[in-house]
Amino acid sequence: MYLANYGIRGNLHHLNFTSFPHLQLINFSNNSLNGTLPKNMFNLSRLSFLYLSYNHFDGVIPHEIGLLKNLKHLDLSINRFIGFIPSSIGNLIKLELLFLSVNELYGPVPSSFGNLKSLVHLCLLRNKLNGSLPKEFENLTHMQTFQVAENNFSGHLPQNVCLGGSLAKFIAYDNKFIGHVPKTLKNCSTLSRVRLDGNQLSSNISEAFGVYPSLVYMDLSHNKLYGELSSQWGFSHNLTSLKISKNNLFGAIPVEIGNLIKLEMLDLSSNHLTGEIPKSLERLTLLLVLDIHENRISGKIPIEVGKLSKLTRLNLGANNMSGTIPGEIGDCRQLWYLNLSKNMLNTTIPSNLGNLHSLAYLDLSYNMLSGEIPWHIGSLRSLERMNLSRNNLSGSIPPSFNERVSLRSIDISCNQLVGPLPKIVAFQNASREELRDNKDLCSNDHTGMRPCSSLRKKERTSRKLILTLTLSLTLVALLLLVITCILFRMKRKRNRSIQPREPSSNSFSVRGFDGKIAHENIIAATENFDSKYCIGKGGHGSVYKVELPCGQVVAVKKVHALEDEESDDNLIKSFSKEIQALVNIRHRNIVKLYGFCSHARHSFLVYELLEGGNLSQNLSNEGRARDLNWLKRVDIVKGIANALCYLHHACSPPIVHRDISSNNVLLDDEGNPHVSDFGTAKLLRPNSTNWTSFAGTLGYVAPELAYTMKVNEKSDVYSFGVISLEVIIGHHPGDITQAISSFSPASGANGTLLKELIDKRTLAPGKQEAEELIKITKLAFACLHQSPLARPSMKQVCASLSKENWPSKGLFSTVTLGQLLEPTLLRC
Repeated sequence: MYLANYGIRGNLHHLNFTSFPHLQLINFSNNSLNGTLPKNMFNLSRLSFLYLSYNHFDGVIPHEIGLLKNLKHLDLSINRFIGFIPSSIGNLIKLELLFLSVNELYGPVPSSFGNLKSLVHLCLLRNKLNGSLPKEFENLTHMQTFQVAENNFSGHLPQNVCLGGSLAKFIAYDNKFIGHVPKTLKNCSTLSRVRLDGNQLSSNISEAFGVYPSLVYMDLSHNKLYGELSSQWGFSHNLTSLKISKNNLFGAIPVEIGNLIKLEMLDLSSNHLTGEIPKSLERLTLLLVLDIHENRISGKIPIEVGKLSKLTRLNLGANNMSGTIPGEIGDCRQLWYLNLSKNMLNTTIPSNLGNLHSLAYLDLSYNMLSGEIPWHIGSLRSLERMNLSRNNLSGSIPPSFNERVSLRSIDISCNQLVGPLPKIVAFQNASREELRDNKDLCSNDHTGMRPCSSLRKKERTSRKLILTLTLSLTLVALLLLVITCILFRMKRKRNRSIQPREPSSNSFSVRGFDGKIAHENIIAATENFDSKYCIGKGGHGSVYKVELPCGQVVAVKKVHALEDEESDDNLIKSFSKEIQALVNIRHRNIVKLYGFCSHARHSFLVYELLEGGNLSQNLSNEGRARDLNWLKRVDIVKGIANALCYLHHACSPPIVHRDISSNNVLLDDEGNPHVSDFGTAKLLRPNSTNWTSFAGTLGYVAPELAYTMKVNEKSDVYSFGVISLEVIIGHHPGDITQAISSFSPASGANGTLLKELIDKRTLAPGKQEAEELIKITKLAFACLHQSPLARPSMKQVCASLSKENWPSKGLFSTVTLGQLLEPTLLRC
């Protein structure tokens, strides 16, 4: 019975299916049928193919559907079915295709699906299904299509999904899956399309994936994947789209990516990638989108970018790139989106950008660009949004902008621009914030600007003043010359007796600003570091809250001035050390360093400002502590661990913080942790002795530093153990850290219940939260081992935190500290 695409309306209840006992195929797809499914349909014992997609059927899927024992294909997708998936579908053991996508089904997937061992194509896309996928899915080893995307599934993905070696489409995006990428994917050479984006997967990407000769599309974005990109990605030669944004990847972009000559989209944004953009990308001549923004990419923008002639979107923003903007970008004639903001690009804007006639979005803000705005930029007929703010651009705005009616929004604030605003709507309707802090802009049409006519009056007045003052100044000059000679002789006498300690040169570098201008603005904004702007003090400096003229609020750490020359030298060395350790660090859980200013009179660092207070303040405040629920506290511990793992294992040479404490963990407005205060940080070079003076906060310092000053990463590991317990207990663990080393499985001192230890100011943990607390406590105990060699590395800690929760030996209420001290349970 084939009646697809006939525009049939009504329902199926008027049909007497019992009149067709030998019917094997029903296809009513792509019609306008509605209502519920008639139960007499399920008496067709010989029915093998049932296609009802693209209709308006509603109600629940009848349980009687399980009577169709010979059914091979069942397609009920794109309807309005509601309710649970009937477990009786598990009786259809001959089923090869099951499509239930785009309905309003909810609840878990029945475990009876494990009986469908002949199933090849499964699609549950876009429903309201939830819970974990049943373990019985491991029995489905012949899958070619596995689609469960856009639901509320949690738990783990089936590990054996490609055990049969025939999986082609693996689509599970926009769910809440955790844990590892299925182990069978690594050697699943039949894969053609993979979408696992929008989950919480936490595998090491260096180990989880292999070579896929048939792969066309891969999206792993919005997860918690970590590790380095393998060169193997360059051997999936049919790949057209590779998206791994918003993860925790580090290391360089492999040059082998340039072998993917069919690639149309490459998105590696919002990671911690380092190194330079490989020149091999010039071979990607079909590339439409290149997005690597929000990483730590350094070096210059390669001129080879100009060879990507089909490029429509280029986003290199929020990196550490320097040098000039290559004019060759103007050869990408199809480009409509260009974002190079938040780098350290300098010199002028190339006029070749005027060749980008399809460009609609241009963002060059937060750089160090100078010179005039090219006339050709105003001739871009498709330009809609332009942001040139926070540079050092000068001169007037080209009159070519007067004809740019396509322009909708602009931001030219914080430059050195002068002259009249163009008379188009985008400029005349711009806010004061988008025009502020320029040298001398004017407009007769913008209510918030100085009228341009006043400029002429000012010029006339200036001429009169010049004529009036010329004679007076000539007379005064002779007097000044005499005074200058006298002062010069006096200064020479002083210089013979006093040797200045001021440095011979000043150094300024602040991301997105002209360094000297930033220095002057900070001095002015703090009124020469008046104490009323001070928001905190540390061992190496005081911290000030500073609002820059462009409206950005930052934290400025001013290094304390010391009196004696020896201390001053040590201070300068410490200051330089901090700069070297932090200037290139970009991690979501580490406070960002925008730059530094080193001047004869003072030196200071410029950081992002986080106003959520430090962790110690939040835990000691009753109201804030109650707001820190267990889910937030678990995320705080994981965030600190990720930051330290990055410092120890992703930086070269590795960086040891040496002063991890709750005072040095700042929270943002959303409660996310950011490790701060590297005033005592030390770069570790392999094979060095790393002997240093004692540093750290009492109560967080590793015990071995009491008798040896040899520092390594395991000192931070110990401090991490202390702070992890502090988050769980709600205050510094105190004597507990010392008592832990004396515990043994056979002693009676280990009978303390974990539930008695946790902070009582917040609600009791649920089952999943309790399992997380057990895991964190156990890891904390391992980190507090007296022997540095016995402590795990932060890389092992992060790997353990990302694994599925360890099964406890009983209920949370019965777990003791002694059980968490058993070394056999530590799976790093």
